[in-house]
Amino acid sequence: MSRPDVAVDAVDAAAFTVPTEVPEADGTLSWDSTTLVTATVRAGPVTGFGYTYADAACVPLIRGKLAGAAVGVDALDVPYGWGRMQRAIRNLGRPGLASCALSAVDTAWWDAASQLAELPLARLLGLARTEVPVYGSGGFTSYDDGQLTDALTGWLSRGMRRVKIKIGESWGSRVERDLARVALTRETVGPEVELYVDANGGYAVGQAIRVGRRLSEWDVRWFEEPVSSDDLAGLRRISDLVEPDVAAGEYGYDLVYFARMVDAVDCLQADATRCGGYTEWLRIAALAAAHNRELSGHCAPSLTVPVAAATPNFRHLEWFADHDRIERMLLDGVPDPSGGAAQPDLSTPGHGLHLRDADADPYRVA
Repeated sequence: MSRPDVAVDAVDAAAFTVPTEVPEADGTLSWDSTTLVTATVRAGPVTGFGYTYADAACVPLIRGKLAGAAVGVDALDVPYGWGRMQRAIRNLGRPGLASCALSAVDTAWWDAASQLAELPLARLLGLARTEVPVYGSGGFTSYDDGQLTDALTGWLSRGMRRVKIKIGESWGSRVERDLARVALTRETVGPEVELYVDANGGYAVGQAIRVGRRLSEWDVRWFEEPVSSDDLAGLRRISDLVEPDVAAGEYGYDLVYFARMVDAVDCLQADATRCGGYTEWLRIAALAAAHNRELSGHCAPSLTVPVAAATPNFRHLEWFADHDRIERMLLDGVPDPSGGAAQPDLSTPGHGLHLRDADADPYRVA
């Protein structure tokens, strides 16, 4: 039975800035709010929804160049439309905000396509698993011991069997504070929970090696961005000399970035809202598999669950505290990670996520 052609009719965007409950920081940055940029793709009777966590400057880019490249394209031809959008931003530079904007439209477009196909998004992408392993993430360096303990017990109360905290305060005696916080985390979560740390590029190579060797005292399994993710030689050296798996990739905006990084780390990370959306994620996953590497998902948990479920070589998904809070505040259809795993919505076409306009409007900035 042939289907009628349905073209993309319109692409739109908006931005919402949500203050954090308290000021937050990691090893190299501090912040007091997070901006969610949403994209919608309307095609005949359906409207797809996607988003990125980036600056509101993405909004005019989505409404302008990306919409111009998308409107009129058959709504089921998402990879073709992705190529048109990629070419439209060529002279803007692919890394950074341009890729975030592209990612938001791509995820919305796949949602629209799966609605038109009357399939859950995870099935349209190619279901590889029905459960997505997750880990609770937060433990900001700005937290005192009481706040850190509260955050950890919150994850444990939701059945998390993996948790991650921030370290990387590399100046002076701060390394000892990093290690003390790791020790407190292990004491709080007990011996059975997997413990991960994220330095956000805060260390120098030698310092990261020294810290990494100490991490084994608390059975830390995952050492994320011990140095800048641009220091591939440093990442490779650290990976060779420490016991925890070394991971990086959250700042990857295109496939070539991951091709350069894949042999420098034990596990690649990708962010579906930065790397180019679901379309580029699937190519990154194939690249990782060709190098006998797994892929881990960075942040934006609700939007990542469907593509994670379509990734055979997937390790786990970061259930980041800030994004978990925003998605539960503003979206319907958010997956439940209780028990340490989330399930893609297989009961409805698309990914099942929808913005609650009444709840989002007070935070709208564009």
